[in-house]
Amino acid sequence: MKELNHTGDQAAGEPAESAHALSTLRRVDDLAALMRSRRSVRQYQDIPVPHDLLHQMIEAARWAPSPHGRQPWRFAVLTRTTPKQQLADAMGQTWQQNLEMDGQAPDIVALRMEKSRQRILQAPAIILPCLYLEDLDQYPDAQRQADEKTMAVQSIGAAIQNMLLTAYELGLDTGWMCAPLFCPEVACAALDLDSRLIPQALITVGYAAADPKRRPRLPLDSLIVRFD
Repeated sequence: MKELNHTGDQAAGEPAESAHALSTLRRVDDLAALMRSRRSVRQYQDIPVPHDLLHQMIEAARWAPSPHGRQPWRFAVLTRTTPKQQLADAMGQTWQQNLEMDGQAPDIVALRMEKSRQRILQAPAIILPCLYLEDLDQYPDAQRQADEKTMAVQSIGAAIQNMLLTAYELGLDTGWMCAPLFCPEVACAALDLDSRLIPQALITVGYAAADPKRRPRLPLDSLIVRFD
């Protein structure tokens, strides 16, 4: 497989204190409080994310549980404008076709596309978690092979959660976009990635420009269907 491209200059120094001024949530060491405090951000300040913090996020991801310990994930990291532009342009064409198939009005399609495009272009950094299934066990029957892939999909979710929590602990904010899931081949081609990779998500990373609205969680009793 092609090695991860680490091109781009290292951001100099730590971000200014103003990067954290708009956050009303205190960063915490307690895991339970950390999970409750993490939030999904759409708008970021124009402040670069130090490369060492991005490395720490991916370091956390690689300790997630995975089927047979195979770690069926790879990560593409984007910090420069050009690859982000290429990705936004390529995925935008697919999304426009999907929205038009849904029968949405042209003005609504244009508005939604522009908002999504700006989320990608304005994020200081982007991480694309990709499935890599080549090292998984192979079975003679289709059902077990499908189950093997399902385990890999479950494990990449755990890896992403590790990244999100670590980012917040480091003072960063993140957003989880699912756009590459609907056009993995397009995302790979736009970034010249190995065709065996299957992009699953797009994680935006930076420092929040405003505290986002938090969606309420369902009551605990409504989530537990049996507790013997």
